[in-house]
Amino acid sequence: MTTLVHHRHRSTALAAVLALIGAVLLGLTACTPTGAQRPGVVVTTNILGDITREIIGDQAEVTVLMGPGADPHSFGISAPQAAKIEQADLIVHNGLGLEENVLRHVEAARESGVAALAVGEGVDPLTYASDDMAGRPDPHFWTDPTRVRTAVRLITDRLIEHVDGVDAAVIRANATRYDTRLADLTAWMENRFAAMPPNKRNLVTNHHVFGYLAQRFGFRVIGVVIPSGTTLASPSASDLKSLATAIEKAKVPAIFADSSQPDRLAQALQRESHVDVRVLPLFSESLTERGGGAATYLEMMRANTTAIADGLGAPTPTARPTAGTERKTP
Repeated sequence: MTTLVHHRHRSTALAAVLALIGAVLLGLTACTPTGAQRPGVVVTTNILGDITREIIGDQAEVTVLMGPGADPHSFGISAPQAAKIEQADLIVHNGLGLEENVLRHVEAARESGVAALAVGEGVDPLTYASDDMAGRPDPHFWTDPTRVRTAVRLITDRLIEHVDGVDAAVIRANATRYDTRLADLTAWMENRFAAMPPNKRNLVTNHHVFGYLAQRFGFRVIGVVIPSGTTLASPSASDLKSLATAIEKAKVPAIFADSSQPDRLAQALQRESHVDVRVLPLFSESLTERGGGAATYLEMMRANTTAIADGLGAPTPTARPTAGTERKTP
């Protein structure tokens, strides 16, 4: 009996030691760059998040801070999200002043040694042309798919450089496939807009967001409801009156408001202009949930192109190249 009890005590002690060792090893794993508690890449906007996921595939975990429908100008992060930024191997953010309430967290992480990529700074950014914003960088580069192709190359290089354990060949192959789809998208947009005469290519939006699209595809932004590069500003009565005059002079048949923002201001302009002008939604600064019309960057750009062309009265081309096959999301 004594021998049996002693054996049981030794077995219990051994089990306790093994459990302790297992707990220590689990804790060490959770703290490593490849563990679940330390994401490989943190991305601020959901547009860049979709693009980054296309490139990296399943090579590393990607954490996207802004959910569907988020306004990057007003978005604020939670304490757990701030912790993820500090633990990241690489932070991918838009830059150029877009993420106004997230930048300090990105800068703090950068100062502590976390690698960060401000994508917008490397895509030949434009400056605003309007008097109230002249000289300030325009962060909305994604409305030009050609600049997004440049962004893909920048993100690809940084992923390979800073995220441990990834297969560079796989990432470059993913990037090449996605670049082909972006080239197809650009050709499709060019074909869709080609049917529009120059005097029809006049844009009015709720704020300055489509300057890159305008430059790439030959549009003219004749005005915005909110004379600012951010959704946080508000127009004055004189702003609305001046824009109404421009709309009447250019005979614009439609104005465009972001689908994630209330179109109250655009409707006010519609009443002020005293002309028959429609207010149509666009997906400008955020993706949607799956099934919402703009769940991926490619889907968003096709939806916006169709809305702009149809809204401004462009005839539908008889034939057009495809814009690529969508990535299937789970």
